[in-house]
Amino acid sequence: MVTHLTRRTLLTATALAAGAAAWPRAGFAAAPLANAQGPGAYRYRLGAFELTAIYDGTWFLPIDGTFVTNASGPEVNEALASAFLPPDIMPISITALLVNTGSKLVLIDTGSAGQITDTAGFLNANLGAAGVKAADIDTILISHCHADHINGLKTKDGAQVFPNAQVFVPEPEWTFWMDDGNQSRATGSVLGYFRNARRIFGDIGKEVQRFMPGEEVVPGIVSLPAYGHTPGHTAFAVQSGNQSLLVMSDTVRNPELFARNPDWQPIFDMDGALAVKTRRTMLDRAVADRMLVAAYHFPFPACGHMVKRGTGYDLVPSMWRPL
Repeated sequence: MVTHLTRRTLLTATALAAGAAAWPRAGFAAAPLANAQGPGAYRYRLGAFELTAIYDGTWFLPIDGTFVTNASGPEVNEALASAFLPPDIMPISITALLVNTGSKLVLIDTGSAGQITDTAGFLNANLGAAGVKAADIDTILISHCHADHINGLKTKDGAQVFPNAQVFVPEPEWTFWMDDGNQSRATGSVLGYFRNARRIFGDIGKEVQRFMPGEEVVPGIVSLPAYGHTPGHTAFAVQSGNQSLLVMSDTVRNPELFARNPDWQPIFDMDGALAVKTRRTMLDRAVADRMLVAAYHFPFPACGHMVKRGTGYDLVPSMWRPL
């Protein structure tokens, strides 16, 4: 006889099993709760390169019906619910990427340094858990100048975190945020971005190296223009041997919303229409070339492959595997 499994039959079976196991037996000491997550670092290979995803934390951002400019609040909440996420909260996971080329130790973006939310700011601790000191990093590539990408360059007190690193910023990104005229016309959160960029780069500006998107910044790492999210927003293609990785930065952000609905325009995108064009172009390339992708706000460890689903795309996360 085949029994149809329902929630009721499952709970009944569980209760019966618990009762059968209730006979006297030797006790075991109760284990204390850990009350803490394990280290957030995950390593994987790309040809001869060793890559390490470094988790900074998650920003649980309250949102309302204005968060996506061309979709309603109920539509956004329906998309969140379909991903088993609560309504009216955008979980923004933050994961930087460390690339060891064998001759260079390159960090792509730097986390939030705990300056945005208490639930993020753990990049340095997780670097340490991965056996890397901040002083070991010799190159930092910045994708764009939003606070969750550049704040990790300094502590809250203004001390430099990576004393031996050469910092590279895209030229059009630097030009936009360092322009006094642009700042004078900015309002709201964008004005905050200007002020924060000046705070981070003000005393180290002369040491910052600029590059034009499209250039190879480090041997094996080519920058890619990915404009729209910000005026100089940049992605990166990492290649070693015949293997490659597309580092999409903030081109897609949360896959549950903006891969499945690539035409949606969140308020974070400064040029929404251009960001949509960039997003679709990059996702189509990732699908056509079956490229491994990484993205700053994908769920940790923030890497996998993209597949086409109807008018949108889905993330297929990478499986854990030994090196």
